[in-house]
Amino acid sequence: MADNSQRPKESDSVLSSLNVAIDGLNLAKEATSVLQAKAAFNSACILLTVIRVGFLPVHPGRPPTNV
Repeated sequence: MADNSQRPKESDSVLSSLNVAIDGLNLAKEATSVLQAKAAFNSACILLTVIRVGFLPVHPGRPPTNV
């Protein structure tokens, strides 16, 4: 089992990587003039943001709801 003292460092590293990826996607979205690319960059940015804040729309043990 991993040592608990490593978790904050790993968490900081993951959050830092996610922030860099989100910033990169935002820059790419601003730099492109192709609407489909803007939509793809925006979708990927939203997905990484959801991962960053730890929000999961489907909870374990509970079936997904149709919206």
